[in-house]
Amino acid sequence: MSANDEILRMHAKHEGVLSIKSEFEVHDKQDLGELYTPGVAVLSRMLEKDPDLRYRYTMSGKLVALITDGSAVLGLGDIGPSAGLPVVEGKALLYKDMAGVDAIPMAIQQVSVDDFVDTVANISHSFAGIHLEDIAAPRCFEIEEKLSKRLDIPVYHDDQEGTAIVILAALINAAKVVGKNVRKLRVLINGAGASGIATARLLRAYGIDDLVLVDVHGYVTASDEVYNAYQRAQAGEHRGIEPRAPLGEAIRGCDVFVGLSVADVLDPAEISSMAESPIVFALANPKPEIDPRLVPGTKTAVFATGSSQYPNQVNNVLAYPGLFKGLLASGLKRVTPGLEVSVASSLARLVAHPAADRIIPGVFDPGVVEAVSQAVSNYVAEEGKHKEDAA
Repeated sequence: MSANDEILRMHAKHEGVLSIKSEFEVHDKQDLGELYTPGVAVLSRMLEKDPDLRYRYTMSGKLVALITDGSAVLGLGDIGPSAGLPVVEGKALLYKDMAGVDAIPMAIQQVSVDDFVDTVANISHSFAGIHLEDIAAPRCFEIEEKLSKRLDIPVYHDDQEGTAIVILAALINAAKVVGKNVRKLRVLINGAGASGIATARLLRAYGIDDLVLVDVHGYVTASDEVYNAYQRAQAGEHRGIEPRAPLGEAIRGCDVFVGLSVADVLDPAEISSMAESPIVFALANPKPEIDPRLVPGTKTAVFATGSSQYPNQVNNVLAYPGLFKGLLASGLKRVTPGLEVSVASSLARLVAHPAADRIIPGVFDPGVVEAVSQAVSNYVAEEGKHKEDAA
């Protein structure tokens, strides 16, 4: 049996990888009356007067909607809502298995931004949080912004916030390995989509301001209207780099390459033009921006990919299960840059002695979910203290 046949067999065995499990068994009329009718009428009358009680008395208080339109699936592109379902179903499995968080995978047609927002808002009373997945830029930025303003529950886009959090955690430790001040690094981000823009935002929030943003057109500048407003907002203006300069020119003298783009766009000669002891994060999947077999022949000091085949796997699963576990436990309603920095710093601290082949915890390392969840709780407590002091 081939590997593909085994994958199909596993997913077909139970018609997917998830099911709904009841918390109680119904044995007799008394159970039926208490757990269903007429007992639920007691709850319905209460929720009519105070809808927020649903978070205590129904599963909406612990349920996350994991929503895709399949317009930007990692490594596969725009494959549509149905084809995006296996991804969100897999992530829902990891939510439950790793963090005990209940998540429902959902697919929405590729409708307009406002129709998408209306659809999610109209079903939001069933959920305690919204996890957006694999939605193309720039619409993903608009959708997240509008939903965050409209809903009183956390809204999180894993391709943005999750990616940025794990990259920042890895970069904090990589800087220690090469003996450089992380906030003084010149960082080139190759790929100006959802992940690239969110990463630029978070690095700036952390204090890393020397950013070079490159996409398929070349070096991104704030005045070039070929780019959208979100890209221009994160663009830099660097002397010696011409607008739309190719990667080979923009990378010269950079300390860090963060690849959030496509396979085989980086070559050894371009790494040789970087600063001493360069850090290379080639995170495209399934094939990275440079063949890992070529890296040992370069001056790269720290190398990371998004793959489990190599050391330093920079993967969002390090963030989102623990993040939502913490959000649900704490009641925090917003995912902010401050919270993201707190989570990234917590992940970085899990590696007590960073080395070139270990700058980030492994996906299955003990304590990852707990550390991330605790970082959320600590952030909430610290923010509450700041508000008390200000008062």
